[in-house]
Order: sequence, then structure tokens, then C-alpha cells
Amino acid sequence: MVIGQGVAVVTGASSGIGRATTMALAAEGWRVALLARRVGRLEALAAEIAGAGGEAMIAAVDCADGAAVAAAADRVRSVWAPPSLLVNSAGAGVWRFLEETRHDEIDAMIGAPYLAAAHASRAFLGDMIAAGRGRLIHVGSPASIIPWPGATAYAASRWALRGLHEALRQDLRGTGVTSSLVTFGEVSSEYFAANPGSRQFIPKIGGLIPVSTPERCAEVILGVVRRPRATVYHPLALALIAWSAAVLPGPTRWLIAGTGRRH
Repeated sequence: MVIGQGVAVVTGASSGIGRATTMALAAEGWRVALLARRVGRLEALAAEIAGAGGEAMIAAVDCADGAAVAAAADRVRSVWAPPSLLVNSAGAGVWRFLEETRHDEIDAMIGAPYLAAAHASRAFLGDMIAAGRGRLIHVGSPASIIPWPGATAYAASRWALRGLHEALRQDLRGTGVTSSLVTFGEVSSEYFAANPGSRQFIPKIGGLIPVSTPERCAEVILGVVRRPRATVYHPLALALIAWSAAVLPGPTRWLIAGTGRRH
């Protein structure tokens, strides 16, 4: 089933993949609800969309707060209509060994992406199931394929997101609603600038994976909107690593650990 342009919701819309996806959806005629914490950035993005002839509304919320997400969902439904597309792009996290990670950092990383995706999906799933159509797209991380040393809490949160997606696939069979997990390698966004010290933990094998722009990631996500697939890896080098992890998990785990940073 093809989902036509209608109402879309994007979490983590203020920067990176979320921002690029929002712009790409608006350019294709979607009305886009922007959810993120930074109100100034959301206002600027909504103004840019409006200036290009598109429609956007903003909700400055912490998507890890279920009550705040539910209130934002009520507003989207009352102003426009229930969405047929939800892109869960909210994410946070610094890469550290667990014993070096603060309590609040652990909480923040489980909050986004996992809690944010769970609350947003819950807020709109009933509408999609009732309509018999809809797309849930979750933006994942290579850490949910095989973790690397020194990103413990980050990897655990990304495995939680992967678990949410896999569980939803079971729940949604026969409903007309699909769940997709789209995983990218390194992206040329603000991530490493916002999380200093994390880049040093990239395993050396990660250098084989080309860096993607947020705009290229948005193109991949729009491709999944048009033709849903359960699991997507981009670029090809990452897909090959995911294949290796599935077929040869032991050697792949050894390779990633062996090329990663040690204590």
C-alpha cells in the first residue's frame, strides 16, 4: 500500500537527520509536525518550510516525557488530522565505558531514542490501526548490530530501540501499519561536536564505511516511506557488516572489538 502525502510527525526534528527528513517531507507536500526540545530551532525550521510554501507546526517537547508527547499528539489531531507517518529520529548519547558514564547520561540515552520512540509510537498507533494504514520509521544505530567497546549505555539504548521495532513488527501483522528500522553509519551532523570525546571510540573498521550527509539519509527514509522494508542499512558497507554479524557473529564481534579502543 502506498501512503500518500498527508500528515507526518518527526521527532528530533531540530537537527541532523530529523531536520533533513522534515525538509524533504515538506518539499513533497507533507504537512509536518516537528517535535524536539529546542524551540528556537523549531521555529526557524517551521519558518523555512512556510517560506517554501509548505506547512509545519511545532511542539517543543522532550519526547522522553510521555505526557508531553501525548499532549502534542492531541494538538496534531485537533489542528490537522491523525498522521499516517511517524519518523522517530530523536536520539542522544555520549560514548563511554559504563563505569565512566554518569547516571544522568544513562537516563538521557534510554530516553532518546528508546522512550521517545515508544511514547511517540504509542501516541499515534491507535489512529493508524483504526485507519488501516500508516508507517513507523525508527532511525537506528550500528551499535544495535554489534556494540563496540566504550559505548555501553549508548549501545544498550539502541538495542532497546531495535527491540521496540521487532516487537512492533509482531504486533502490527495484518493491520496495514508497518514498522521499519533504518540504520545509518556515520553521519556528517552535529553529533560528535555535541558529544566530545566520542569519536575516539569508533573502531578502525568503521573507517571502511563512507560518511553520509543528513540529506542523503533523508532520501533513504523517503524511499522507505514509498516502499516499506522492515530493516534498511545504509550505506552498502554497513549492510555488509550487518550481514557478517548475522552470518558470522563471532568473528565479526572479534573484529569490531579488536579494532576498537581498549581501557
